[in-house]
Amino acid sequence: MEQQYIMAIDQGTTGTTVLILDFSQKPHKQILARSSTEFPQHFPKAGWVEHNLDEIWFSLQHSSVQAITIAQNTDPRFHPDKIASIGITNQRESICIWDQKSGRPLRPAIIWQCRRGTVICQSLRQSHDDVMIRQKTGLFTDPYFSGSKILWLKKHEPETFKQVEKGHAVIGTIDTWLISRLTAGKAFVTDASNASRTLLFNIHNASWDPELCQLFGLKTQDKLAEVRDSAGFFGRTQGVGYLPDGIPINGVLGDQQAALAGQACFEAGQTKCTYGTGAFLLSYTGKQAIFSTKGLLTTVSWKLNGELFYALEGSAFIAGAAIQFMRDQLNFLQNASESEELAAKAKGAPEIYFVPALTGLGAPWWNPEARGAFLGLTRGTTKNQLIRAALEAIAFQVCDLMDAAGENSPYRPDSLNVDGGGCSNPLLMQIQANLANIVIKRHIHTETTALGAGMFAALGCGIVKNIHDLSLFAARSQSYQPESSPANSAIRLSMLDGWRRALTAVEAFSKQKNKSGEK
Repeated sequence: MEQQYIMAIDQGTTGTTVLILDFSQKPHKQILARSSTEFPQHFPKAGWVEHNLDEIWFSLQHSSVQAITIAQNTDPRFHPDKIASIGITNQRESICIWDQKSGRPLRPAIIWQCRRGTVICQSLRQSHDDVMIRQKTGLFTDPYFSGSKILWLKKHEPETFKQVEKGHAVIGTIDTWLISRLTAGKAFVTDASNASRTLLFNIHNASWDPELCQLFGLKTQDKLAEVRDSAGFFGRTQGVGYLPDGIPINGVLGDQQAALAGQACFEAGQTKCTYGTGAFLLSYTGKQAIFSTKGLLTTVSWKLNGELFYALEGSAFIAGAAIQFMRDQLNFLQNASESEELAAKAKGAPEIYFVPALTGLGAPWWNPEARGAFLGLTRGTTKNQLIRAALEAIAFQVCDLMDAAGENSPYRPDSLNVDGGGCSNPLLMQIQANLANIVIKRHIHTETTALGAGMFAALGCGIVKNIHDLSLFAARSQSYQPESSPANSAIRLSMLDGWRRALTAVEAFSKQKNKSGEK
């Protein structure tokens, strides 16, 4: 095939990145062009998070035009009409309502971080439906996921929701909205990895579940997008302007599943962690849907040739955001990149701990009421120690996720594949290797999410023949070995013990807060 170029779109929580990939090149030369455009977050009320969909669309347009220009300047052979396929990866769980014909949003998107569905979830957790939800979806009843957002819209914005019920508008996740806009409203589709994050999708029979749809406010599952294979056909570009008409969209994955693919974790037990705003760990389990008793989710990795493949997933809501908090709220840093140098000069645990429960605690604790805290402070505590504690908190959370993943799965990882902005911090990676007592392998590209979407697009359009051949496009740049002397082992155990005591203290505080009736 002459056309080896793929456009990969990564629509994230704070910005949109577009890559132009050349699949005729080796991995280290594969990214021909890259462009990212940030967009603002909107916080209409405490705990609420929304995005303006027009701002997201502009960020995609700007990044695409910039990436195309860079690619043309880099490779004289490249032209937009030589793009063989488009791959899309996206922030998951976020919900949009729009007019399918015009693409006009009816309201801002409700984002995965939004907690407005908390009361709905609390009510469901006290009912018999909670067990059924867990069994069918592999998820917990938490406002993190799409279902409670949909039911909230029905209860609190009935006029908007009626437009969906009447067929005048549609509701879907970010990938579905992007595909709709890119195809001039011709396609209303999603993939199984995104569908599996909604609380509406049965991960055993690969379909929207009527009972779940009713529970979360949809009278019929027919109102939802068609679920397709993650590497297949989703539609063709039309009327976009900066792209020729007719380019097929052949790969779609939720962001964390795309990072799993970008890391080439195609053998059961292979595990990756993406260090971004949060820390997201996925351990691939192949065709086996393993249910965790330690607070992890069972999620769909992808669907290929009609078959579902699974992973165990754990998400720490605050990772890189802890360093942003140090920079923006506490003014400890001018730039996030300073954290490595300053933290290297200080000692954190087992003296100082930071529990970064700034938006509650995610897996494996699932405590939305928990709040962040420093513990162990004295008159002699320094700013650098607190920064060190923030880095260590990221690593502690990932250790807990790895322990939980190994508890129920027969596939215990012998290494951890890492990506995301945080993995460019060598100190954090060495801390992680020491605390988890495992080899850390860093990908040659820190942003494997967009790469994974591009890889699945290449698979879907036939540039790559099978999923295992995708492994040829993944490469590691560096590894970190744990420092495992007897002395270091004792320090590690002491640090982990202190971390668990710090968590216990934070959870005790959240219970006392609930008991006193505070909000």
